[in-house]
Amino acid sequence: MTKQQIIDMIDYTLLKPTATKEDITIFCNETIEHGFKTVFVNPYYVKHAYDLLSPHHIKVGVPIGFSLGGATTKTKVVETKEAIQNGALEIDMLINLGALKSKEFDIVKNDIAEVVKASEGLTTKVIIETALLTNEEKVVACQLIMEAGADFVKTATGFNGGGATVEDVQLLRSVVGNDFGVKAAGGVRTYEDAVNIIAAGANRIGTSGAIAIISGQTSTAAY
Repeated sequence: MTKQQIIDMIDYTLLKPTATKEDITIFCNETIEHGFKTVFVNPYYVKHAYDLLSPHHIKVGVPIGFSLGGATTKTKVVETKEAIQNGALEIDMLINLGALKSKEFDIVKNDIAEVVKASEGLTTKVIIETALLTNEEKVVACQLIMEAGADFVKTATGFNGGGATVEDVQLLRSVVGNDFGVKAAGGVRTYEDAVNIIAAGANRIGTSGAIAIISGQTSTAAY
């Protein structure tokens, strides 16, 4: 696994709630310098990041329903459409955890499907917060995500405890098969972590500590 291969798999993120416009500008300049292919910023900053990064053919992604997932489907759809209008090219939505825990599986599936529809063919990932789920719930979540037409299952936001583990990534990969996306996020802090999580089955990594990771250092970021 080469450094460039890992760089190509990283979604570099800046999602902390106190990030300023200047922080986002610095973040985008770092993205250009280090050659990351995709960034994720909060909806408010999508247009600013798009204006800075689109000339360099770097995609801007956006979290939807962040960071709890409990927004209504209508709210998630409107948020998705506005983000796309502002330049977002990838969508990472949070699953409705309360509905999943309540075994309201049709609601969970429809929530995802409506965001997928609003995404109009853009890559759509669904965050399930593995640390908050049983293994049985993780399996059910994966099945619903695939049935709803999304492209990836994603482990976590990093904001609600836990994060990506080798064991969870292996489980998710075993459920979705080889042709579906698995994104590991939260807790990937070193180059070795990245290599191990990719070996376990992840084909995308989300992290705010991307520069430390590819530089052989240890990131202190939680997400």
